[in-house]
Amino acid sequence: MARRRSVLRLGLAVPVVLSLTASLGFLPASASAAPRAQSAAQAEDAHSLSYVVNTRTDRHTIAEVQRAITAAGGTVVVSYDDIGVIVAHSAAPDFGRRLRAVRGVQSAGATRTAPLSAAGTTDQGPVRHLSAAGAAGIGKASGDGTEPLEAEQWDLRAIGADEAARINPGSRDVTVAVIDTGVDDTHPDLAANFSPSQSASCASGKADTTYGSWRPVDPDYFHGTHVAGTIAAARNGIGIAGVAPGVRVSGITVSQPTPRQLIYAESVVCAFVFAADHGVQITNNSYYVDPWQYNCLDDPDQKAIVDAVDRAQLYAQRKGTLNVAGAGNANHDLASGGFTDASSPNDSTRVDRTVDPHRCWQLPAQLPGVVTVSATSARNTRAYYSNYGLGVIDVAAPGGDQYQASDTPSGSGGVLSTLPNNQYGYEQGTSMATPHVAGVAALLKSAHPHATPAQLLALLKAQADNPGCPAGPDGSGDAVCAGGKRVNGFYGFGIVNALRAVR
Repeated sequence: MARRRSVLRLGLAVPVVLSLTASLGFLPASASAAPRAQSAAQAEDAHSLSYVVNTRTDRHTIAEVQRAITAAGGTVVVSYDDIGVIVAHSAAPDFGRRLRAVRGVQSAGATRTAPLSAAGTTDQGPVRHLSAAGAAGIGKASGDGTEPLEAEQWDLRAIGADEAARINPGSRDVTVAVIDTGVDDTHPDLAANFSPSQSASCASGKADTTYGSWRPVDPDYFHGTHVAGTIAAARNGIGIAGVAPGVRVSGITVSQPTPRQLIYAESVVCAFVFAADHGVQITNNSYYVDPWQYNCLDDPDQKAIVDAVDRAQLYAQRKGTLNVAGAGNANHDLASGGFTDASSPNDSTRVDRTVDPHRCWQLPAQLPGVVTVSATSARNTRAYYSNYGLGVIDVAAPGGDQYQASDTPSGSGGVLSTLPNNQYGYEQGTSMATPHVAGVAALLKSAHPHATPAQLLALLKAQADNPGCPAGPDGSGDAVCAGGKRVNGFYGFGIVNALRAVR
């Protein structure tokens, strides 16, 4: 999760864009994807909300519930019959309550607190550019046989991904889907590895496979493109390298085409189902499901969100897809005690609430079978912002930390990756840690093509390096690491290791 337009929820980024010249082998900006026009389906009734209605999966029940939706003043947008999730729109104030009383409905609730047409505001700061001379200096520091900007990629070296690429860069039979704000597949570091047939936009809650639908609607929607580069930027003599430069990457857009780029449950349900049905082996989820940072089971709307997203991600697991997700950037202990969530709902008026981590979950990171990832710094310590928790965190990976300098030419503690319009930039967050784990999982899947999602998770844990708990608080407030050398709350089973994954 990285800081972007809805800054605090997706991370804590200090973006630095590299303005790159033709001498470094980059395409001009005019060759990149143009912003896509907003579709008519995205211009909804200003008074309507979106709902998920979760039912039994037999055809009779689904048909009866669909009729009940219409009778209650709603419209069915799409029905995912295999998992019993129906997405509906309604302006009726009692729609959720009426649907919960319908026979065969197991949960139902609004996926947002603001109308479908709400645009929100932006709080992203200006981008700091690095000069062409600075980029050239990085190129001089990169050694023979490396990518021009690889000297800046402390994160690859931290997990042995640079050495792993010499042994096995990953299989073309493995695809990692980036469920995010969109991926600019025209970027020269991504184009060769991009899979259009496994890409779509799920922003409306229903898959749109129109060519280019997966691209960001605006160049400022850089989050998904940054994530994609960390996973699978090609080793092609241009820019950077990904953790698994030989695998394929796809894009499934789930963010709303508004300045805040919020990601709602119906879009995530669509994305998991689409990925599973299109042969994706791994999904990368560097976000949490809006508008609630944590969805609490004692609230009927939030319970319905948990149910719908869980059904979809379990469906993907059953079809062979491993789902990897960031733990979040609030410095919260997700395993014990209560804490205050002051950020929800983030699509309307926020209120302070005390969260019980045993009853309130961040989605999709805390769902069963999802690989939950914490973030580390350039010094292999827990990043100051990263959520943690014994029994919650599975593995850790480089996410960057602005307070921990790297040994790179710039000294930046952020993670360098691709951005739209053929650019590059630094970000930090569990959003950046997650694609490192997805990349290592792709290498493991390449080496073990018949491994199930559960077996891949076991392999991820087995090959990780655990630095153990630091003594006392780690300098990031009062965060205390519970556990031991084998498994603990900061790193789970350890920091992933790409080199071990291919040996």
